[in-house]
Amino acid sequence: MFGSLSAADKVFRAGAYAIDITPTNFPVIVNAMFTERTATKAIDPLYARCLVLHDGTNRIAIAVVDTCMMPRDLIDQAKELARRETGIPTERMLVSATHTHSAPAAMGCLGSRADTNYARFLPGQIAAGIARAASNLGPAKIGWQVVRDSEHTHNRRWIRRPDRLLTDPFGAPNVRAHMHPGHESPDVIGPSGPVDPDLSIISIQSPQGRPIALLANYSMHYYDSPLLSADYYGRFASKIERLLGAQGHDPAFVGIMSQGTSGDLMWMDYAKPRQDIGYDAYAEALARKVHEACAAIQYHDWVPLVMREAKLNLSFRVPDAERLAWARKVTAELGGRLPRTLPEVYALEQIHLHERPSAELKLQALRIGTLGIAAIPNEVFAITGLKIKMRSPLQPTFNIELANGAEGYIPPPEQHKLGGYTTWPARTAGLETNAEPKIVEAVLHLLEEVAGAPRRQPIDKPGRYGAAVLASKPVAYWRMAELEGPRAHDSSPNNQHAIYGDHIAFFLVGLESNAFSEGTINRATHFAGGRMAARLAQLDGTYSIECWVWNGLPGTARPVTGYFLSRGLDGDKDVAGDHLGIGGTAASPGRLIFFNGNQRNQLLSGTTEIKLRTWNHIVLVRDGRSVRVYLNGNPQPEIAGEIDVTVPAKGNEIFIGGRNDNFANFEGKIDEVTVYDRALRGEEITGHYRASGFMDL
Repeated sequence: MFGSLSAADKVFRAGAYAIDITPTNFPVIVNAMFTERTATKAIDPLYARCLVLHDGTNRIAIAVVDTCMMPRDLIDQAKELARRETGIPTERMLVSATHTHSAPAAMGCLGSRADTNYARFLPGQIAAGIARAASNLGPAKIGWQVVRDSEHTHNRRWIRRPDRLLTDPFGAPNVRAHMHPGHESPDVIGPSGPVDPDLSIISIQSPQGRPIALLANYSMHYYDSPLLSADYYGRFASKIERLLGAQGHDPAFVGIMSQGTSGDLMWMDYAKPRQDIGYDAYAEALARKVHEACAAIQYHDWVPLVMREAKLNLSFRVPDAERLAWARKVTAELGGRLPRTLPEVYALEQIHLHERPSAELKLQALRIGTLGIAAIPNEVFAITGLKIKMRSPLQPTFNIELANGAEGYIPPPEQHKLGGYTTWPARTAGLETNAEPKIVEAVLHLLEEVAGAPRRQPIDKPGRYGAAVLASKPVAYWRMAELEGPRAHDSSPNNQHAIYGDHIAFFLVGLESNAFSEGTINRATHFAGGRMAARLAQLDGTYSIECWVWNGLPGTARPVTGYFLSRGLDGDKDVAGDHLGIGGTAASPGRLIFFNGNQRNQLLSGTTEIKLRTWNHIVLVRDGRSVRVYLNGNPQPEIAGEIDVTVPAKGNEIFIGGRNDNFANFEGKIDEVTVYDRALRGEEITGHYRASGFMDL
């Protein structure tokens, strides 16, 4: 299956070692929050958990360290020391942080300084751990498994209502998305991104079945533990050792939990009431999940090891002259004391960015048999991890973040428009707004190199609902399942691709029915005041638009809750055209409305209140002056009447998620949008709704 070495040469070897990195001198500085903290004791020990693999030709080393983050120079120093001890090339070493928020500060960030004594101590310990793991090399077999665990990680960055914005540290009320909104908060609409629920496992045993090491990977930021502590990562290591019956072995078994792409993930489910089980119980739950998955692992006596790395230069978003002057004034007023407020913290960060306007990132890809690993020196959003996993030529693939450095959050470009903590320029989030796609491209190229194969192109196959609408021969069918913009793919044969604007979030959970996406989670686009636009030249005065909408804004929030379909000229101040939305305090709160512009000023309204945060199937049929709007498969229209046609002669542009003049744009998710150049019949509409599986009418 793997390679061409002779049978005698095909000996796979592995060694592991966990070295104690708990500080011996207290107090120590602790970073990871906005302001500096100190610790005077350790609640549980901290370790650098090290693993060395050897396929007979190549040796690679992996070290996962119980710390929040480490700078590139510290890690490079550790690697060089380890190279001198082991002979393993530094470019064949991966060193990452677990991202515990309860460890000594190996680097300065936000309002915290580095603990310089600890930062000097750490590289030698990491190197010694790698050397001990290399000395423990012995014959081994290896296998892997991936299971889904959606219960223990959730999106922590939620989109806020447009009337509930927060203010950034620079005084601008522009925060549309922010972390930790509070449980069941009335101030927010929904998560700003998807979750990566994969729990990935590499298990290594002796040829006789003795557990040597287990490396797990899960995307969850951290749990929270007292100072000092390895957080749930340390508890997981001891619990998986117990569950595998690996206690008391010599050499000792090493359990490892590495950090996935969790820049916008956390254990709290903010859609539900708070439930805090504690980091010990959390670790137990994950360890049990891993232990169960181990039963299905198929082991290989030998696999090839391939590793590549590349360097990528990126710019920081440095302050302009006005912001730099503000920052210097604020920092001068500190008088040498540590910052206490967000403006003080971010003023200091502007000075750091000004003094270091660019960074060199070290990216890596590993191949272990048919398994891929990507290593990224950033705090990475879940959607970014999914992009890499879905496109990697190696299946499965998992990602380790905060590896080989710490260059801050890398929100996808569209997330920068929504603002919030993970976008505020600082050493922890300061890279250019296009850093994420550049990093994804570089990582995928590395994965292609180690795989010797091209990246995959994910296929989003429609289910029976899609088959039903395609049978009705639409002009365009946008499934709204994009991982990134600006193009919205047309799944009809007509290639009528649309374009996303700003204030959009991608790849949210869509309609939860198997009728929409075969074997995968159906995805939808979240509109946070933005729009999608398409130019459809073949539309005349008779047409239909079918879609599913999930409204997140109460009908009492503003005069019009939100327009989600519109036809007219972009930016037309008279708003001539056809506009379908949900009414607000001005008229028909929470009910469907159809409006034909400011000149005729005619309005048709429905009678059914659209329930908040629920999916609704809506079909607009325009046939000359006749307007019919159907709701949730009912063959009787929710809106039926005649209204003047005001669409301009060249009004062939369709807007999804907002009106043609950007007034009262929609706040929520939209999925499965279909356009027809004819009037759909009531029985057709009912048939499409039946195909969705939402209701047996």
